[in-house]
Amino acid sequence: MKIFCTRPGCSRPNNDFADLDNHQTLKTVQQKYCTTCGMTLILDGRYLPQRLLGQGGFGAAFLAFDRRSPGMRECVVKQFQPAGDLSPQQMELALSLFEREAVVLDNLGRKHPAIPDLLAYFPLEASGWKSKKSEQYFYLVQEFIDGQNLEEELAQKGQFSEPEVLEVLKGILKILKFVHEHEVIHRDIKPSNIMRDRTSGRLFLLDFGAVKQVTQAAASGGAGRSTGIYSMGFAPPEQMAGRSVFPSTDLYALAVTCIMLFTGKPPQELFDSYTNQWDWRKYVQVSNHLGDVLDKMLLPTPSDRYASAEQVLGALDAPIPQKPTQPVNPTIIPPPNPQPTVNPPSNLPVPVQPTLPPSPVNVSPITSQSGQFSTLEVLTGAAFTGFEGGLLLVAIGNLIKVPAVSTLLWLGILAGLFFAQNRRIIEKYDLLIIAVISLAIVFFIPPLRGNPASQIILVPMFGALCATAVTALFRLVYKFLSDIL
Repeated sequence: MKIFCTRPGCSRPNNDFADLDNHQTLKTVQQKYCTTCGMTLILDGRYLPQRLLGQGGFGAAFLAFDRRSPGMRECVVKQFQPAGDLSPQQMELALSLFEREAVVLDNLGRKHPAIPDLLAYFPLEASGWKSKKSEQYFYLVQEFIDGQNLEEELAQKGQFSEPEVLEVLKGILKILKFVHEHEVIHRDIKPSNIMRDRTSGRLFLLDFGAVKQVTQAAASGGAGRSTGIYSMGFAPPEQMAGRSVFPSTDLYALAVTCIMLFTGKPPQELFDSYTNQWDWRKYVQVSNHLGDVLDKMLLPTPSDRYASAEQVLGALDAPIPQKPTQPVNPTIIPPPNPQPTVNPPSNLPVPVQPTLPPSPVNVSPITSQSGQFSTLEVLTGAAFTGFEGGLLLVAIGNLIKVPAVSTLLWLGILAGLFFAQNRRIIEKYDLLIIAVISLAIVFFIPPLRGNPASQIILVPMFGALCATAVTALFRLVYKFLSDIL
């Protein structure tokens, strides 16, 4: 029988023991050790690692057999190693935190069918391999889910449809509602941590970041704040900055997961670092209702997002407002014979034009009220600002002979034009109309009335070209630096 060594860096982790092919020996043998590094192989006296499932910066996961179960049940053994060189007091704190978090995971797994059960947890002190100093490890043993995670599913089948994304979104929201009610934050939601069972199709939420956090928390003396447990691209600003995390932190990561499934693109390609916004809707056909819900979950400030998974579920299930229909007045057909006039009863219902409640407007604190600008809009605005700046320079320079005053006035007007464009007070055809009108007005300024038109137009045109070129160059450089950094 083969047993896989769990020591990080072991050069030959596969170990083959012929004597363990005997069922009686397999059940009674006390221990086996790695023939390469001497690492303990039978974990906690019962778990036999078979192969590596995955590994990251905080540990690794192994598929294992439980030799104490009647049918050699499959399970997942997760190994964590405390970060840094901890003192005995810090190691004692790490063990205490590990046990506390294991109790939390055990409680969650037992009470919710979509969270794998925690079967065991234990520390292991192993003798040194390349040094004489012993090494400390923490292990969790969880239920094995035979399935495919959503990252693998995306790679296999391609983009998810809107009904498929809705299924994932609502399914994980129901799990998060339970998790958050137990005052636990997952911290690491992403497609690879959502598993679909091959038989039932049920979605499971895996790899809670709470225990991973223990591996770093002991070095700093506690686990009150986020300690870098996240996946780049999925974590919101507060988590990447190491500040406190909230239920809305998980909602942000879940929204990133959904738009990745929608578009088939990694988060880095969907986030526009120039505008500091998620730019994903141009890649897919999505209903406005679902798109607006996901956009609110992706807002950078935690308080601007939905506060709970229950709120998101309510928003998804809320009826979509429809345009009111005009009430139709009934047609009264007169009787064939004259009848005495009878006043209608006063209690008949009068059709009333229904009114709709105003729809909420969510404004990001970083962007303008009308959203982000396309590249064409940015370059057009730059050309307009450069043209108007050159025109104002000619006009103000001839009207006001005091340089300080003319410069301040010129800068003030340019600032006003920039603000009006940023708030979309003026846009599109407004820019051309304003440019033509202002050019015409300049020709009526007495000091300029006798000058040739070419001299007056040359400066504004040069300003427009310069502003466009500088803006385009800045945008290209910024995009290049954002991509490589």
